[in-house]
Amino acid sequence: MIKKTIVCATAFAFLAGFAVVSPVMASDAGPAEMTLQATVDAASKPKPAVFPHKKHQDTIKCAECHHGAADGKQVAYTEGMAIAKCESCHNKAAGLDKKISTFKNAAHAKCKGCHKAEKKGPTKCSGCHK
Repeated sequence: MIKKTIVCATAFAFLAGFAVVSPVMASDAGPAEMTLQATVDAASKPKPAVFPHKKHQDTIKCAECHHGAADGKQVAYTEGMAIAKCESCHNKAAGLDKKISTFKNAAHAKCKGCHKAEKKGPTKCSGCHK
């Protein structure tokens, strides 16, 4: 009888753990709106860009924008992957191609490139930098 109670209690605790953890993990989609601030150098900060994160999440997959890195190489985003700060790789010290060598350059290439290809969304400075 005691073994049966222990097994049932353990199974219940295990399933209850999923009921509590799953919604928390699923809800960690980042903020609805973000302010993106690039750092060019210690002396200058360009105008921040306002990014409607939730609006993009409603229409495209996370992997369209996000990726990871391993051994200095880009790796495809997988669901639940930790998203590092873009500037941890997109910085002048990383030795990347000039188009993506800084967060500013990478964001402009990715965002403006997508907006031009889709023929919607801002492609001029004032569209993102208020």
